[in-house]
Amino acid sequence: MTLQGKMLVGQEAVSGSSTPIHAVNPATGETLEPTYGGGGKAEVERACELAEAAFGAYRETTLEQRATFLETIAAEIEAIGDGLIERGMAETGLPRARLEGERGRTCGQLRLFASVVRA
Repeated sequence: MTLQGKMLVGQEAVSGSSTPIHAVNPATGETLEPTYGGGGKAEVERACELAEAAFGAYRETTLEQRATFLETIAAEIEAIGDGLIERGMAETGLPRARLEGERGRTCGQLRLFASVVRA
């Protein structure tokens, strides 16, 4: 997992135009790289425009497509692998087991919601 200090707005990686944001390791006080530009008015407005546009298309999807979408999100989270856990440990000071449990819970809930959508 390579962090680039950019936000995803739609499918585009963009640098924020607002005050820079730095993650800090709570155990060491070390500033973690990369630096992220905070989202400014332009980025927020663009994200809202894209969300509104996506709603119409998503509303037209079948229940099966929605369930598959949720399962795909879970699979993509898991595919990030240890990089996600290691960054989470650095940013929060939480132990590996806790973060692995949180990832498992999140992915389990996404799959549960998928089964509810299908039902």
